[in-house]
Amino acid sequence: MSESLDRGENVSMEVERQRLAQLVQRRMPGEGMQESGLAGLAFGRANDTSSCVSSVYEPSLGFIVQGSKSLQLGDRTLVYKPLSYLASSVHLPVLGQVIGASAEEPYLAIKVSVDPQEVTDLVIEMGDQAPTFETDAACSEVSCGLCVAQMDLEMLDAITRLVELLDRPADAPILAPLIRREILYRALMGEMGPRMRKFALADSQANRVSRVIAVLKNRFTEPLRVGDLADLANMSESSLYHSFKQVTRMSPLQFQKKLRLHEARRLMLTEGLEAASASYRVGYESPSHFSREYSRMFGAPPRADVNKLRGEQRESA
Repeated sequence: MSESLDRGENVSMEVERQRLAQLVQRRMPGEGMQESGLAGLAFGRANDTSSCVSSVYEPSLGFIVQGSKSLQLGDRTLVYKPLSYLASSVHLPVLGQVIGASAEEPYLAIKVSVDPQEVTDLVIEMGDQAPTFETDAACSEVSCGLCVAQMDLEMLDAITRLVELLDRPADAPILAPLIRREILYRALMGEMGPRMRKFALADSQANRVSRVIAVLKNRFTEPLRVGDLADLANMSESSLYHSFKQVTRMSPLQFQKKLRLHEARRLMLTEGLEAASASYRVGYESPSHFSREYSRMFGAPPRADVNKLRGEQRESA
């Protein structure tokens, strides 16, 4: 009996997934990442597989509707496929690669931005009712800031209803916040819940690390000592180093370097800065040192990399 129920739910989820894919594809005729018109809701599309692209993920939930993607965070690699979703609990620099996409069946994704305070408020309101889960193969470390879980029918239905509000703009201002809250609630009640709650609890190591990440994000151009960061988090240096590496899969200084290089790339690409000017702007004292680290991270020297990106933008325009 249970097997037939499982089969019935799988069929229902596939039907719903296909309907959601049609909704997203209609809203995203072109490739790239695009805001939807509803606050905190964005769509992504790719018609082909891609090389690794470096970016900084913000606190969010990402839902794969069609295709598949590989993400590398430090020394961890996560793959998420249709009907799976990803939670980023803090800002994290990652390498992403679309590994499943074609013109006939493009990669389609939905991003729902998350306000960490909203998660904290909801965790407090839920109290002790949230279930506990053992760690799984996809997310072996509960404190990791990036994790993948499978959608259930309730989550799939909620994200579909949120997207459908784009066709009902009169209803959206009232219903969108309620559905977003439902989506957060279902994530907290599912297998992702223990990981998300770790970052919401004020006295947890994960929450302390999230405060350090916030400092690094806002002050990444400044020279910062791990000891000062540890004092801010009320932790020892060794404890901060260990906990920070659990969450981000890199050390605090490696994290700061990645933020600097991402911002320098943005400055060169969008503001037209030369490499030397960008390097000084993000906190480097030596342009040659900056160029070496940039090449190691992005696979090409600054000028060549930015010229390539500009060419790709012109081709997709």
